[in-house]
Amino acid sequence: MSRITLLIALFSLFLNFSGSGQTYPVDVNNYQGKIRVACIGNSVTYGHGIEDREAKSYPAQLQQMLGDRFEVKNFGHSGATLLKKGHRPYWEQEVFLQAQEYNPHLIVIHLGLNDTDPRNWALYRDDFIADYSEMIDVFRKGTANPSPKVWICKMTPIFSGHHRFKAGTRDWFWQIQETIEHVAVVNNTGFIDLHTPLYGRIDLFPDNLHPVEDGAGIIASIVYGELSGQYGGLELPEIFADHMVLQREMVIPVWGTANYQDEITVTFADKTLKTTCDEHGNWKVSFPPMAAGGPHTLQVTTKGNRKAFVDILVGEVWLCSGQSNMAFEMNRSERADEEIKKADYPEIRFYKMEAVAWAKKVKFSEEILDKVNRLKFYNSSWLVCSPETVSDFSAIAYHFGRSLHDNLGVPIGLIENSKGGSPAEAWVGRKALEFHPQLLDLLEKWESNEMIPEWCKERGSYNLSLSKNPNQRHPFQAAYLYEAGINPLKKFPIKGPVWYQGESNAEKVELHEEIFTTLIKSWREAWGYDFSFYYVQLSSLNRPSWPMFRDSQRRLLNKLDNTGMAVCSDLGNANDVHPKKKKEVGERLSLLALANDYHLNLESSGPLFKNASFVKNQAILQFKHAEGMKSSDGKALKEFEVAGFDRIFKPAVAVIEGAFIVVRSSDVAEPQYVRYGWKPFSEGNLVNRDDLPASTFSTEFEESNKYLEKND
Repeated sequence: MSRITLLIALFSLFLNFSGSGQTYPVDVNNYQGKIRVACIGNSVTYGHGIEDREAKSYPAQLQQMLGDRFEVKNFGHSGATLLKKGHRPYWEQEVFLQAQEYNPHLIVIHLGLNDTDPRNWALYRDDFIADYSEMIDVFRKGTANPSPKVWICKMTPIFSGHHRFKAGTRDWFWQIQETIEHVAVVNNTGFIDLHTPLYGRIDLFPDNLHPVEDGAGIIASIVYGELSGQYGGLELPEIFADHMVLQREMVIPVWGTANYQDEITVTFADKTLKTTCDEHGNWKVSFPPMAAGGPHTLQVTTKGNRKAFVDILVGEVWLCSGQSNMAFEMNRSERADEEIKKADYPEIRFYKMEAVAWAKKVKFSEEILDKVNRLKFYNSSWLVCSPETVSDFSAIAYHFGRSLHDNLGVPIGLIENSKGGSPAEAWVGRKALEFHPQLLDLLEKWESNEMIPEWCKERGSYNLSLSKNPNQRHPFQAAYLYEAGINPLKKFPIKGPVWYQGESNAEKVELHEEIFTTLIKSWREAWGYDFSFYYVQLSSLNRPSWPMFRDSQRRLLNKLDNTGMAVCSDLGNANDVHPKKKKEVGERLSLLALANDYHLNLESSGPLFKNASFVKNQAILQFKHAEGMKSSDGKALKEFEVAGFDRIFKPAVAVIEGAFIVVRSSDVAEPQYVRYGWKPFSEGNLVNRDDLPASTFSTEFEESNKYLEKND
């Protein structure tokens, strides 16, 4: 916890204890006549770039929402800074005096964006708190009756395409955001978050700074809620529904929105908790951890409103994500008819997040384009596992879940939100990308960005060809699937994710290593704990980059804590990127979870390269997960190769000798490197006692080979 965050928490506790503080939102019964609202700010408040801004800027739209009982005035000034010593201080603008003369009852201040200019924050940051506090005092000294109330706003986003973003604005922006929160606590003002609801809506910011009319409408609706306390009544996230599964042995949060000060009563599993909706329209209760079981009923009530959900189980919840091989349906998999008929498991539940548009070569309609922009990309529901419901569910996810259920005997919830063709960067949080020195560039000029996979750009451009919005979103764009498919889930406890993706990133191995590492970190930060993360190594396919990519995935195991990899190179198809053998993949993923998360005494992986010793004309290899190493077909080991100092690899003979494999070639007198399964479509046959296959590997890229010395 940062020093400022700690200070905020302590000061909030003091305010709650003392009972002091501004009353939020507004009680119109305390006012006579028009309630005057002053909107103080910069160009975003002014409505820069909005056609007919007098009628469509956020203050104008706020007026329409609040109605005749209120009078809203726009005192925005383009380019204005909060800092007195800034390059264009709001203090020196005519609108500042006009706002005071207006003698408002309610003041909403949205300043700080222009303070990110290097002429401002970089030089005068130490003055920001004092200057902001003084401005608040100026408005509070107005003579309006009752006394004026002040709200200050967390700034609307500045997106990475802004011309100053990399030159300091990115960092200063977040520093100012944190400082504004501190100012609100110190001065006991209302606080309005204009950032979070707009951070995924770059489609509304054509110049990366100023929102269009619809963006101004979102700002107005946020401010309206804060002033009026009206947020549309009782609502819960879509994931709360009949037949859902909640994670066992973890705190069970139930949350949603309602109107200010609505009393919320939540009953679950014969326990009842009560809370009151806060001034931001949010409420939350937390039930203590529970053992597996059910069915239970969840009931949430407010005065005049009730929502009830039935047939809820407590068990193990896993997120199943990635691209088309994770999405690959049961009805297309090997032995589909046989497996579907057996899929009668009422304690396995599917939360299928069905995409509104697939990545086929079609032009997205205006309706779809709008849904994509509004992040309404998934239609979701909980289903009970049956032969009818399993047919179009992920085959890998189902077999993973069924194996867990068979071994653990507890309910299993499987959340599936995979998207065919999606590159890994689409699943990474925007802020994680913005603060990565290399991956930041993934966010820019998507259709011509050399970092983006060509297929994704080509298909995406075709899908969007009917759009007139230069910032139109697409599910393949960096951060999009995180914003549409991960962000809505992050408060819902899960045991961890299973992941099958990489086909779209396989030609840029080193870049993928950065993306994938950042993805895992981004997800763990979103949920707030270091869950296990299990992924599938790419199978075998006749694509030249795949041996290197598979080895990169293997090496990432040594860099990423609490991860595991299921090998499926033996299940591939030379000419089909979608091999049909999915049961084995799902079960191999389950072995990782059963061994590492549930501590069952079983083998979780095939042989993984550990180290190599080079003695004269042979390489001696040692492996992890190597008990009972053998060939899968009873024949000689295949696809081992060695190379000398020249790094030209030659086929080699490999023999299992106890716990080691000895590799030699008559064409390489003094080997220094060894590799296995180094073909796009591999027929390598090394397995362990449990018939789990060995991973592709090469010692050429091991850290130990960077300073390799021959062992004489």
